[in-house]
Amino acid sequence: MAPRAVVVGPPGAGKSTVGRLLAERLGVTFRDTDDDVVRSAGRPIADIFANDGEPAFRALEEEAVAAALAEHDGVLALGGGSVLSERTRKLLAEHRVVFLSVGLAEGARRVGLSTARPLLAGVNPRATFRALLAERLPVYREVATVEIDTDDAGPDEVVERVVAALDA
Repeated sequence: MAPRAVVVGPPGAGKSTVGRLLAERLGVTFRDTDDDVVRSAGRPIADIFANDGEPAFRALEEEAVAAALAEHDGVLALGGGSVLSERTRKLLAEHRVVFLSVGLAEGARRVGLSTARPLLAGVNPRATFRALLAERLPVYREVATVEIDTDDAGPDEVVERVVAALDA
């Protein structure tokens, strides 16, 4: 059993929104590893970051991704930073991975650079988001089977692009 598609990308790319719509379109279930982490930890991701630190969160995330890749056969959305794990990248090599890309301006508009996203909280969230995109872009592309630009499209159009790319 393996996911039909694994969706990755930075904050604001639309992983959860597009993932849910894609699952509906494909007639399969949707799963989000961020939700898995929250459920297993019993508290929000922001609390894990604040109280235990990013390394503790990344360890929980790595385990959640490994379990979901082994157990889920629908559409799976991963947290934006999950691809930073070497173990996760190795596991993703066996799956169809959809990278939803988003530019700085559009990503910043979509996430609102809110404190609900712990990595974007701080003095200059826009600069932090820019650095995050620069760091992760090569990694997203490394794991991706297909890359879909989301800047100029609504969720339904992105789903159409994903389906077309996966069918190609």
